Amino acid sequence: MARLGDVFELQITGEWGNECSENETGTKVLRTTNFTSEGIINYNDVVVRSISEAKIEKKKLHYGDIILEKSGGTEKTPVGRVVFCDEFIENDTYLCNNFTQAMRVNKAIAVPKYVFYFMWNLHYSGKTDLLQNKTTGIRNLQVKAYLNEDFYLPSLEEQRKIAAVLDKVSDLITKRRQQLEKLDLLVKARFVEMFGDPVINPKGWEKFTLGKRCDIVTGNTPSRAEPENFGNFIEWIKSDNINTPSMFLTEAQEYLSEIGFKKCRFVETDSLLMTCIAGSINCIGNVAVTGHRVAFNQQINAIVPKRDNVLYLYWLMLLSKPKIHGTINMALKGILSKGQLSEMVFPFPPIELQGQFATFVEQTEKIKTSIRESLTKLQTLKKALMQEYFG
Repeated sequence: MARLGDVFELQITGEWGNECSENETGTKVLRTTNFTSEGIINYNDVVVRSISEAKIEKKKLHYGDIILEKSGGTEKTPVGRVVFCDEFIENDTYLCNNFTQAMRVNKAIAVPKYVFYFMWNLHYSGKTDLLQNKTTGIRNLQVKAYLNEDFYLPSLEEQRKIAAVLDKVSDLITKRRQQLEKLDLLVKARFVEMFGDPVINPKGWEKFTLGKRCDIVTGNTPSRAEPENFGNFIEWIKSDNINTPSMFLTEAQEYLSEIGFKKCRFVETDSLLMTCIAGSINCIGNVAVTGHRVAFNQQINAIVPKRDNVLYLYWLMLLSKPKIHGTINMALKGILSKGQLSEMVFPFPPIELQGQFATFVEQTEKIKTSIRESLTKLQTLKKALMQEYFG
């Protein structure tokens, strides 16, 4: 066994610097927004800051460094996420920001990727939830306690073998996710090919207000002061169950009773549920298709088509999010009202064309279902391997 902190030869504090002056090139700084769930750095949208040459020389990141999130986190995502500095880090000069710190492994005693997977598992398993200070609006990792964690440190050869196995499974997980993203891009391209971009370049289809083509229904919450309203009769959907770009709802965490069902608002299968109240504008306008009858709360508007195809409507709403966001004033609590949504104008091509597009979507969804099943199995395998290697 070893103490985590003992395997590092260097700990590098993050740097934020200042805004760049006009014509200043600046230095790229990685933030926690560049962290992905699998511990891979997303090099898109990297900020550029003005930082002194002395600090750059001292704090430049290199291949094998591990960046640890020490401040931030959310209610659902505890602080303590990590990303591994892959070979692409050497293509430019990168630093990490002041909410993070970089850890450089002593390669004489430990393999960087093996240490990374141990640290990744600390967060994935929920251990870092016990090692954080929760204050208003931000969470701070108890770094000293974190570095005191003990973990199994076998021979360097054994570490390499374990890291190689986890790399293989992690790479497959990444590929499955990329396949899902590519299929979504394929469907989007098909929509634009058939109907045009509904925001930037719509084709000349007849346009109607959404309220003329669909029924718009706002959800509600049966009184919590009456416990008999809640039970196991019907799913009660909240905005957390609408995870765009996933087409269908996730399973509800709460259910209403038969008594509560008589007081709720519900929709049948082949309706759309759209988030209409959220703290962030990016979360407003998310949509999901109902596969069965569900009830839903007041943070959601239901869009019930009278004759249009629900899969066409799903992608129409998805690609119209910029237009939808343009109607929302976040200073006024960020609400997309039933009235606003009803009066928005959208293109509605012939039902036959909508059906052709829906058939394409259904075929794609079958492929996605197979990929998701494979992804779930790989994630289960990775969890089991983490338990075997790290306990």
